[in-house]
Amino acid sequence: MLRSAATRLLRHLARRAGPALLAAPLLSLAAAPAAAQLSVLINPGDQGEQSRQAGYQTLRGAVAEALREARLGEASWTISIDATADLAGTRSQLHDLYVAPAHVIGSALRHGYVPLVGHANGAQAVLVAPKDRGITTLAQAAGKRLGLPMPDSIVTYLVRGELNAANTSIKSHFARVQHLRWQDALLVCLQLRECDVVGVERAVFERWQAAGEPLVALMESRPAAGLSVAIRQKLAADGNARTLQAALQRALATPAVARAGMGAPEVVAAGDFNYVSTLGYFTPRLLPGAKVVDAPTVAQLMSGGAQYIDVRTETEFRNGRVPGAVLVPYVEKSAKDTDYDAKLDSFDLTKLPPDRNAALIFACNGAECWKSYKASHVALKAGYRNVHWFRGGFPEWRSSADRRIASGDL
Repeated sequence: MLRSAATRLLRHLARRAGPALLAAPLLSLAAAPAAAQLSVLINPGDQGEQSRQAGYQTLRGAVAEALREARLGEASWTISIDATADLAGTRSQLHDLYVAPAHVIGSALRHGYVPLVGHANGAQAVLVAPKDRGITTLAQAAGKRLGLPMPDSIVTYLVRGELNAANTSIKSHFARVQHLRWQDALLVCLQLRECDVVGVERAVFERWQAAGEPLVALMESRPAAGLSVAIRQKLAADGNARTLQAALQRALATPAVARAGMGAPEVVAAGDFNYVSTLGYFTPRLLPGAKVVDAPTVAQLMSGGAQYIDVRTETEFRNGRVPGAVLVPYVEKSAKDTDYDAKLDSFDLTKLPPDRNAALIFACNGAECWKSYKASHVALKAGYRNVHWFRGGFPEWRSSADRRIASGDL
């Protein structure tokens, strides 16, 4: 609107002042393009009972100070209360800088970001039940009512991931799931007998115990990284990462920031996020009915006549495979989840040996590849009784071969 109005004004003046003015560049009336701003997203997480808005303002002030100190200029700011949307945003690199819980940062690291500061050991999820309910194991919690923080919470993410790793899921393991915004409200849910089991941070559970609540922990996750900061790889490559890293350590090391969920920030590495970035993304660690095997065991099984079934695509198979492997592609359209809908997929069972006692090894492209997990399920349901699942797949085989070559065993 302003640009078109400026154009009309210039033409009006040109008609009055002559052709000389008409030759003047129209863009001279437009503002000079502003320097590119860093796009910063801050998700304060669900630390304690505090307002996310207050946490956001505190973190924004500290990060802005660090950006000024590092001479990276001004930034555009986004507050988020939806880690699920943030996970999708990392895949599209929607923001230059993320200040967020570990599951968001872990996703960012898989999609072109590098970590700067945070905590290597932060959130840890615990499933908790009252002692008088007689629930002391995850198996005993089957069919019970579960209470959790909101779906985008790091606690909920960790609980979901650990259940997935145990070859089950929240939906299939529990009769009902109730999400409450505040973790302390989950204690009330237990007391009112609306929940049989709840998932909370270990620090919250320990606070409840210290107050005399008769509770028992029946499952716990490993500690995940805490609230952290990551920057786009391209910006880090420009030499800004180290300067900003030091500035963030200074700016974020305040009591106010500690209350917002990030106390005493330290330099973090990509490896600090391995656990959370693979949990819920990778396949389960076990498969009932099948034997989970490693590369040396696969070699031993094949020398005894077991058939290696490679369920990857034909292109992947041509580019590299285990000697003696047979290609039977698993066409996957279902979700990468233990609750996947097998009817959406296809797998040609006629390509397998007719003998249901034949030793079969199913494999694909590593622990993050669900095709071999699903193909093993199909074989088990079809009555095959000697199923081996090579979870590490071709990447593990290749690494094992490389180690044997280096040691002179091959």
